[in-house]
Amino acid sequence: MSTAGRGVLEGAFALLDSIEEAGEARLAALAAASGLPKSSAHRLLEQLILLGAVERTGGVYRMGPRVFRLGSTWQPYPGLLAAAQGPVRRLAEATGTTVTICVLHEGRTMAAAGVQGEIAELVPVQPGMTWPATTAAGRVLTAWAPPGTPLGPLPGTWRRTASDIRERGAAFDREEVLPGVSCAAVPLHGPHGRVIAALASIAPAGRDLNAAADSLHRTARAIRTGLCRTVPRPAVARLGG
Repeated sequence: MSTAGRGVLEGAFALLDSIEEAGEARLAALAAASGLPKSSAHRLLEQLILLGAVERTGGVYRMGPRVFRLGSTWQPYPGLLAAAQGPVRRLAEATGTTVTICVLHEGRTMAAAGVQGEIAELVPVQPGMTWPATTAAGRVLTAWAPPGTPLGPLPGTWRRTASDIRERGAAFDREEVLPGVSCAAVPLHGPHGRVIAALASIAPAGRDLNAAADSLHRTARAIRTGLCRTVPRPAVARLGG
């Protein structure tokens, strides 16, 4: 792709990011937020409108249905959301907690899916929401992050902390991110053993987080079993073949 082509795409995504952050806004505000000249922003917005990625009503721009439709199909691993739907809902109903599937995105913890629990008003969870990487889920994902994963600054004690998380198989947040809220998280392994996400349980402070981790591990195993039923094993060469 040419440098000009990359510039156009970067401008379009800058505008989409600005619309996402604002909810809806006029041309001047979007141009300023995206760092684009007003004429360039207007031209790109008109193209995005034709593609259904942006809507305009009375001079106000908002996200279009095509972006929603495309975004709703994203998931951290093929088949994960279908395999997780039943186990995650059962865990949320049994415990009353908010159960989420999280990934790392741009150095932050991002919810990919979830079921709301009793603290929904205090911690509403929607796909695409992000929190600091210091959450329990973020620490799990960072501890198992493959080499080359872009991460934010880590404390000098992180190597020991990561080792402890991998040894326990879980990370905990005891009101460190939000007062009155605690969280336990465990790694969610794919069919071939790689950590593909974190599974977290968010509850009012004072809950037994070790028991929560045990429940999360059982749910994670159920999700992996569901994935293994749908993902073919890699071909193995026969001896002498």
